Amino acid sequence: MDHKSIEDILLQKDKRGIASLRQYLPTDYASQTAKYLLQNLGPTVITTGFYILYGGTVETDGPLGAKAIGNALETLGQKVIYLTDHYCKPIMDALASPTEQTIEFPLTDADKSTQFAREFLRDIRPSLLISIERCSPSSDGIYRNMLSKDVSGFTAKIDKIFDIFPHSIGIGDGGNEIGMGKLQAVIPNHPKLPRKPAATVTNQLLISSVSNWGGWGLVAGLSNITGRNLLPTIEEEQARLKKCVEFGLVDGITGEIKPSVDGFSSDEYTIPLQELHQFLET
Repeated sequence: MDHKSIEDILLQKDKRGIASLRQYLPTDYASQTAKYLLQNLGPTVITTGFYILYGGTVETDGPLGAKAIGNALETLGQKVIYLTDHYCKPIMDALASPTEQTIEFPLTDADKSTQFAREFLRDIRPSLLISIERCSPSSDGIYRNMLSKDVSGFTAKIDKIFDIFPHSIGIGDGGNEIGMGKLQAVIPNHPKLPRKPAATVTNQLLISSVSNWGGWGLVAGLSNITGRNLLPTIEEEQARLKKCVEFGLVDGITGEIKPSVDGFSSDEYTIPLQELHQFLET
C-alpha cells in the first residue's frame, strides 16, 4: 500500500466535497502551511467557534483543533491567545492552559468590530493569526452556514482582523470559513460546496474533511519539521471531546450534545489522529 501523505489523511471520509479543492492548492499544502507558521513565530492568535442554529450553541469542530495547535505552539515556546465570541468563550476558557489567554470579540456592528480589531492588534501585536472552523461572510456580507442559512446574528465579525493583518492561516472543511476566500472564484463550481462561499482570504489555506483534523494536520507538519511529536494523544483528544460535551457543545451535523464531531463518533473521529501519529513514526 502506498504511504499516505498528511494531506491524504486529512481528506479521507470526505462528506462535503472539500477534497475537490485539493487541485487548487500545493500538493503538500499542510507541510507548506507548517513552514509558513514557523517563519512567523511569535504571539499567535487562534480563533474558532461556529454557531449551529439547530443546536443553539457552537459545535465540537473547531475548539479541539484550536487547542491542538495552541498546545503545539506552547511546546515550541510561543505565546498563545484564543480569540472567540461569547458562545465559544466558556469552552476555550476550560481548554486553555494557565499560560494561554482567551479574549472575547464582541458581537456588534461592522464599524465597532473594525475598531475592536484595530485596538486588539495594537494591544496584542501578534506575529500570526490562525482561524479554524470560523464562519466568514460571503461577498455580500452575510455569514452563512453549510445549509446557506444566515447566521450573521450569531457570528462576531472576527474576520475584520484578517482583513487588516497580513500574516494568517485559515483552516476549513466546507467553503464558508475564514480563509476559503482564497478559492471563492472556484468553490461555486463544485456541486456540494456553497454557491455563496467565504470572502475572507488568508495567506495560507489548509483544507480537511473535518476542521479539527486540519488542526492536527498543521501540528503533524510542525512535528515533521521540528522532529518532535507535538500531536495530542488519542486519550487526550477524547477527554477534551468529553469536556466539550460537558459544556453543551453540539455535533455540527446532527445538532446533538454527544461526543461526536461532524457525524463521526469519538472512535471514528480519532482514526486520522492515530494515522498521523503513525505517519510521524515512519
